[in-house]
Amino acid sequence: MRAKKSILLASTILSAVSAYVLSAAAAPLQGEVLAQAAPAGQDQQHKEQKGAPAHPASPVPPKPAPPAPPHPAPPPTFHQVPPPPPPHPAPPPPAFHQAPPPPPPHPVPPPPATLHETPPNGTKPLENAHPGTNTQPLPQATVPHGPPVQGGGAPAGAVQIAHPPGAPTPSPVIQRAAPSANPAAVPPPTQTINKSQFLAPKGQAPTANIEALHQERHEERRGNQVFIREPDRTIVEENNRIIIRHNEVDRFAVGARDVHVERRGSETVSVVMRPDGVQIIDTDDDQGHLLRRVRRDRDGREIVIIDNVFAGPQAPMFIDVPPPVIRIPRDRYIVDADRADEAGIYGVFIAPPVDPIARRYTLDEVRYSEALRDYMPYVNLDIEFDTGSWQLTPDQVDRLAAIAEALNRAISRNPREVFLVEGHTDAVGSDVDNLSLSDRRAEAVAVALTEQFQVPAENLVTQGYGKQGLLVQTDAPERANRRVAIRRITPLIDPPAANSP
Repeated sequence: MRAKKSILLASTILSAVSAYVLSAAAAPLQGEVLAQAAPAGQDQQHKEQKGAPAHPASPVPPKPAPPAPPHPAPPPTFHQVPPPPPPHPAPPPPAFHQAPPPPPPHPVPPPPATLHETPPNGTKPLENAHPGTNTQPLPQATVPHGPPVQGGGAPAGAVQIAHPPGAPTPSPVIQRAAPSANPAAVPPPTQTINKSQFLAPKGQAPTANIEALHQERHEERRGNQVFIREPDRTIVEENNRIIIRHNEVDRFAVGARDVHVERRGSETVSVVMRPDGVQIIDTDDDQGHLLRRVRRDRDGREIVIIDNVFAGPQAPMFIDVPPPVIRIPRDRYIVDADRADEAGIYGVFIAPPVDPIARRYTLDEVRYSEALRDYMPYVNLDIEFDTGSWQLTPDQVDRLAAIAEALNRAISRNPREVFLVEGHTDAVGSDVDNLSLSDRRAEAVAVALTEQFQVPAENLVTQGYGKQGLLVQTDAPERANRRVAIRRITPLIDPPAANSP
């Protein structure tokens, strides 16, 4: 009996020990399985429980596994517990294509553009300047780039070039027709021209000056000839003779409504329409010499102003004629506008030659033959220019009122009258500078007479002579030699027209 009790007690103790061992072994495995199956949000709580100190637990029967989630989780990694996160998570390593660093607080301005560079995306100069940049607008000039526009403005698509204050203003570049066979010829313009390059605005000092032209000249030598080209003129040196050539259509295009130029065989025809509807038609030969000038009114009626066709091709430019014998008083041969009244000025503008002439001459023969021009009396104008400039200020333009009145009266009497506007300088300075300056001053006076006083532009011809024809024979500065004069030349180029009432 006692032996049976001992066996029963030993069996009971062995069963209890086995149950305890099985319960202790199942507890870690159950916690690990729950940790793998738990949602991500419970991971931190589970890790905190894992870090708690272990206490012996009473045997607990194994619990049934929780139900499977709707979407199976990725397979767990067994026998591995992720380490607890550090107090401050370390930043992830940079990706292979690392993003650029953020821009600085103040953007660095782009490098300045080249003077002739077109701004990107059509941006106007100084429009998107960096804060602190001087955005004061600068005087500008235009460089042709694209088709011309009417009205004397910049060509469409023109690049605007900033011009530093105080520097010489470059002369505007005008689009011109194809050059002729003669390298000395100046082709006509194909667009209208603004009068501002001849007449300074009120309250402003003249800006156009001879210094700016020095950078725009180009010299070419052909045999015994030297051609010095400016944007709108050509100076020719040959056999100790120097002359300057320009195109009269430049002046007709000032303030015009439209300019049309076309080639007809060996001739170039320029048609300029003035704002009042009157057309000025110039026809040049392939050498750039004027053949014919016609005025066509709004009704289609035409008046021939200049006709050089009678001379035929290859007409000379320079001739030798004997000087005239002047039998009239000097004050009637050379009239100073500041001392004469309107009647005295008008008398010169309708006067005949002081000596009989031998024949009819071309316009070029009159332009370039001093002795031939001396057959006609002239008027010295009472105007002054700034040193080195050809622009007229408003007060100087006002001095032309009496001259304009006498010219309009003479042209009303005879619409075929032609008057030569001459520019002269003193003997100081280079021959090239003096020629260019005098030619531009003569043109500026003609522009002022037309734009301010409505003297018909087609009845005027301009020419510069530099220091040729000095009134006072001196190499020193002399105001009397810096002058513009006007004389009637109709009797020289068209005697029948000169005798018309």
